[in-house]
Amino acid sequence: MAAMASSSSAIILSILFTCLIISPPVVSVYFKDKFYKCISLYSDTSIPFSTAFFSPTTNASSFNSVLQSTAQNLRFLVPSAPKPLLIFTPLIESHVQAAVICAKEAGILLRVRSGGHDYEGLSYSSDMESPAPFVVIDLAKLRGINVDVEDNSAWVQAGATNGEVYYRIAEQSEILGFPAGFCTSLGIGGHITGSAYGPMMRKYGLGADNVVDARIVDATGRVLDRAAMGEDLFWAIKGGGGGSFGILLAWKIKLVPVPSTVTVFTVSRTLEQNATKILYKWQKVAHKLDDDLLIGVTITAVNSTAGNGKRTVQTVYKALFLGQTDRLLQITNHSFPELGLTRKDCAEMSWIESVIYMIGNPRTTPPEFLLQGKPLFPKSNFKAKSDFLRKPIPESGLRGLWKIFLEEDSPRMILNPYGGMMAKIPESSTPFPHRKGVICMIQYLTSWQTEGEEKKHLDWIRRLYDYMGTYVSKSPREAYVNYRDLDLGMNNNGGNTSFSEASVWGYKYFKGNFERLVAVKTKVDPHNFFWHEQSIPVLPSK
Repeated sequence: MAAMASSSSAIILSILFTCLIISPPVVSVYFKDKFYKCISLYSDTSIPFSTAFFSPTTNASSFNSVLQSTAQNLRFLVPSAPKPLLIFTPLIESHVQAAVICAKEAGILLRVRSGGHDYEGLSYSSDMESPAPFVVIDLAKLRGINVDVEDNSAWVQAGATNGEVYYRIAEQSEILGFPAGFCTSLGIGGHITGSAYGPMMRKYGLGADNVVDARIVDATGRVLDRAAMGEDLFWAIKGGGGGSFGILLAWKIKLVPVPSTVTVFTVSRTLEQNATKILYKWQKVAHKLDDDLLIGVTITAVNSTAGNGKRTVQTVYKALFLGQTDRLLQITNHSFPELGLTRKDCAEMSWIESVIYMIGNPRTTPPEFLLQGKPLFPKSNFKAKSDFLRKPIPESGLRGLWKIFLEEDSPRMILNPYGGMMAKIPESSTPFPHRKGVICMIQYLTSWQTEGEEKKHLDWIRRLYDYMGTYVSKSPREAYVNYRDLDLGMNNNGGNTSFSEASVWGYKYFKGNFERLVAVKTKVDPHNFFWHEQSIPVLPSK
């Protein structure tokens, strides 16, 4: 009986998709209705078309609204950027299963979006000039959060934002938190697939280090939890990058203790205020400070206060300390007196208030703000790159950096220190390998609003990156997968990239863990269904 049902389903699908494998133009005409019928056939619950399917040909206004809703990089929303044939917003897990089954039968690629923060737009667009037709599965409506205080855990669906997760935890407990990212508008699903670092990582490690279970849809359309998927695949999804192994439905996260009172501060120093020497000392001590303390640095260009009409470099030190002011001052006065931190610079508050503070909002901002999913910065065209620092940049190197830095309109660098728990967890524990010996991670950013300026800004950030090559990690020059950077290399269109070709960028993101990721990918998705420009490749079949 089961065999007859399977045969019947195959016949139905064959009929449904006869018109879909002719050419991309024909696909765009016929795909919408056929895909909807197939999804309905395989779903547990019927779906009103107008609430879950968005097509550029039948409801263009709604399509554009959904496409742009969480996409952050305007570079991939321009008219010339490749667009999906359809956006599907699943309402339940079986809708995601059906999407995988139907897309495979149609020979259509899937791109999956949980928060829309992919730096290269790969969750909703493509970098290929003539990409294969694709559908976007937008998980924004799968955002349930179930906090279990007694178990110190929570199940969180992939479409929930970091801010929503933090809010729901704090709603249940004032002394529990989760060590994920600064940015509260990130989708938790994709965030943890890239490992998820944040202001408590020196105390508790990464978000991926604090995941105890997960639910995914694999390449065959099955829903698997940790027990069903096995430890190799569970390892791979906790930092191996999104879009390679399946569609993440939900994480079970381990909640961590936080004190009822934490301390934060923000201190700014410009070049005229000895910023170069202070930053040099920060490089030597920030990763060695008490595990309860993370002092990050954001570097920007500002107008000089000297009144000479020139710009200068400003370094902004922003910190979270899991404790009270008195002990914080003891630590900084002993190990980092150059910063000149005083009691008036510090503010004590609850952990959930610190979440709001760390993203730049006033302390008076109500916690409900976190439910709005507002991004830290307005949408813009931007490009980012990343590095890992293992030796301090000398003062002469910093002075050379400032010269290049001040040549750009809106330059930004963000440095977050490691050490603490980050140095104690083995490199092979998760796919994220940047652990022991790392002083800090560096993110470079440039943004612009005016169309037609892309080349100018891309040339600048690549020149800055080349300059920094002297000072950062080597063999490989490491990079962070959640700061996706296609300059490092791309898969071939069609999914036939070799291991050696992909290793050019793969070792930068994952070091030796790349080999294990490829082995897992080859086992669980041998036909490379989950493919994008930097997805993990498969080994050729013997």
